[in-house]
Amino acid sequence: MTHATPRKPWLKRLFPAPLLSLALVALWLLLNDAFSLGHWLLAIAVGVLAPSLTASLRPTPVSFRKPGLAFRLFWQVGLDVLVWNWRVLCGTLRPADRLPQGGFVTVPLDLRDPNGLAVLSAIMCVIPGTIWSELALDRSALLVHMFELEHAEAEVALIKSRYERPLMEIFES
Repeated sequence: MTHATPRKPWLKRLFPAPLLSLALVALWLLLNDAFSLGHWLLAIAVGVLAPSLTASLRPTPVSFRKPGLAFRLFWQVGLDVLVWNWRVLCGTLRPADRLPQGGFVTVPLDLRDPNGLAVLSAIMCVIPGTIWSELALDRSALLVHMFELEHAEAEVALIKSRYERPLMEIFES
């Protein structure tokens, strides 16, 4: 006995992301500074087709928990941006013989949620002196380049405790 998967209602198939469709129509009309019938029809076509054609590119639906923890993580990242800006500035102003030595660290990952991984990548790219370089195909490890790398183990522990652990609680618990 086979079970048929339920079909989405026609309106949900036509507008998989209604707010995105509405925003695209408004943006199209405002950017083109034209409000004729032809522009309206083209804007509606773009607003309907773009979300429909890109639906398969979107990650899994977000399962967001613990907004208080997300708020604290947001402020922690903001503080880290300020601290690392200062560290990078001081590092670049050092004499040539005392410049910081950068390098790569491999961070083993427990986080598996694609939305959490996307946020982790954004965090690693927004903090000065760090850059998300590569993600293992099986999502088990992350390669990060750091501007100043004295103790690789300490940096890995910091990334896991400060960023990965809260993201796991927010997206996976």
